[in-house]
Amino acid sequence: MMSRLSPDAALTGAWIVALASSLAVLFIGEVLGQAPCVLCWFQRAFMFPLAIVLGLGLWWNDARVGRYAIVLALGGAAIAAWHLGLYWGFVPEPIRPCTATGPSCTDANQLVFGVPIPLLAFLAFVLIAVLSALSLKGEPV
Repeated sequence: MMSRLSPDAALTGAWIVALASSLAVLFIGEVLGQAPCVLCWFQRAFMFPLAIVLGLGLWWNDARVGRYAIVLALGGAAIAAWHLGLYWGFVPEPIRPCTATGPSCTDANQLVFGVPIPLLAFLAFVLIAVLSALSLKGEPV
């Protein structure tokens, strides 16, 4: 029989993903010197609070913190999905948020180990949302 993921383990997993993602983008920007585009900044505006909110929820043993994390993660996932649409060319040229002189949403600098950064961000946000939802199992609404 498979054991189910406990709410605490799910919340811890969500926090680890948020913290690792936050540290990764700081490494890419500060150590590797790759400036984020406008959409990367908006995604960071959702990811950084996730690391803090989930961490405090764990620290304070607040089992209902997952409900706030779901909202932040879905907001970040929506922006990451838009960014991915730009990267893959689904979004038309006239509505690109990147400037001609700044970082681009579509160039080779958007790859980490051959995977587009917007895809990594989208997957991280979705994983955080799923784990946060699992952490709410059995909690009153």
